[in-house]
Amino acid sequence: MYAVARNLRISYKKANLVAGLVRRKNVEYALAILENTPKKASGMLAKVIASAAANAVSTFKQNIKDLYIKEIIVNEGITMKRSVPISRGRMHPILKRSCHVTVKLESKAGEKKVTKKETVKTNEEVKAETPKVEEKTEVKVKTVTKKASKAKQ
Repeated sequence: MYAVARNLRISYKKANLVAGLVRRKNVEYALAILENTPKKASGMLAKVIASAAANAVSTFKQNIKDLYIKEIIVNEGITMKRSVPISRGRMHPILKRSCHVTVKLESKAGEKKVTKKETVKTNEEVKAETPKVEEKTEVKVKTVTKKASKAKQ
């Protein structure tokens, strides 16, 4: 149960500071913390956590109150390079950094209620599907000894 946000327009260092506030916390509690945090990254992380929680509820039929944040990974993304001209024809670089955020959730109950849909076949269905072998075929094999093959030559 996870969600990924790619190329968020914030430095990974700044996003990781806010991610540290909510690591290993309950999902509802983490969203409340992020709502009251006055940082740009808090809104971005709240969206990713809410998306991961929605994935867990809809796909795996988990209760949102049992979910907690197992890990938040904040990686460095692409860097857009811009420049500002200065005197004597030179320039100063401006690096516009981005980051990738991955949020993995886990249920405190420890067991998954529903995994991928699996159908279990009964013994009768398996027997009905297997082909019945009615005819027996016999194979005749001739054995040739070494003495007999030398005699023919």
